[in-house]
Amino acid sequence: RVRQQINNHQQQQTAPAANDDVITKIDQSPVTVADFGAQAVICRALEATFPNDPVVAEEDATELRTGGMADRLDEVTRYVQGAIDSDDDDTNSNAIVTPTQVANWIDRGNSTEYSERFWTLDPIDGTKGFLRPNGQYAVALSLVEKGEVKVGVLACPAFTMEGCEGDDSSTGWLFVAVQGQGAYRISLAGNDSFSVGEDATEIPLQVCSSNPETTTINSTINNNPATTMRFVESVEASHGDQRRQCQIAKAVGVTSDNSLRMDSQAKYAAVAAGSAALYLRLPSPEQPDRKECIWDHAAGVVIVEEAGGKVTDMRGEKLDVTKGARLENNRGVV
Repeated sequence: RVRQQINNHQQQQTAPAANDDVITKIDQSPVTVADFGAQAVICRALEATFPNDPVVAEEDATELRTGGMADRLDEVTRYVQGAIDSDDDDTNSNAIVTPTQVANWIDRGNSTEYSERFWTLDPIDGTKGFLRPNGQYAVALSLVEKGEVKVGVLACPAFTMEGCEGDDSSTGWLFVAVQGQGAYRISLAGNDSFSVGEDATEIPLQVCSSNPETTTINSTINNNPATTMRFVESVEASHGDQRRQCQIAKAVGVTSDNSLRMDSQAKYAAVAAGSAALYLRLPSPEQPDRKECIWDHAAGVVIVEEAGGKVTDMRGEKLDVTKGARLENNRGVV
């Protein structure tokens, strides 16, 4: 339901770069009414189901609560009302949603300190991809218990399975993983709503193999999987060290011709599904000391790991999600 609301919003944007729905945050990154709306809807659902669980999420409603942003908050409220009204199973679906409620639901995701159990959420990971025609973005949610990512969910409405075993032309996939229980994908095509594990067709995920006889990447050249394995990195140059990433990929036999650039944690989905063999996000020379946010990685990490892959920082250390909103003990992601 959240996905459908996001898609409807995106389809209404005829000139994303100049659209009034876009707000520029202090760090110069964009945020849209869809970011706020998705966070409100998801935090509302988490509060109803897990009232004692903190949520560490990307957005907050501080600016929306100011007098000059009243119209924008009203717009977000209409977006949230539409998502709730589309939920036929919601006993309160006829309730009128107020701007104050929406702001409170958004701020339900403002926990910043580590706890034994919490959720981390990026309501629209890859906002620039969401705004960009044919760009990738993801709704990313994960559950952390005692420092371990136990559950990860990535909803990627623009993702295609190109390059994966049993190529599927469908656009839009849900990627789900539970620690110790594997990872799988579910088509979003034609599914406005469904219950995972009940009426959804779950397809197991498996990372690509370095064995040329079992690799899931199509069109093996000269029986050498290194020529067909791709590495994936961010579209935005400022999100990593692209020159160094290309050098490393080349050193392990992956050529620059096989690079795949996309926004959001859809990169993790590409690795988990076998569409790419390597994801590199090394510290940008422009921001060498920048610490990554946990909501940008947690869901993707468990999905890749449960699909048979491995995720570490550039020193081979496990990503540490116990230090609040950022990966304070890690540099880069491999």
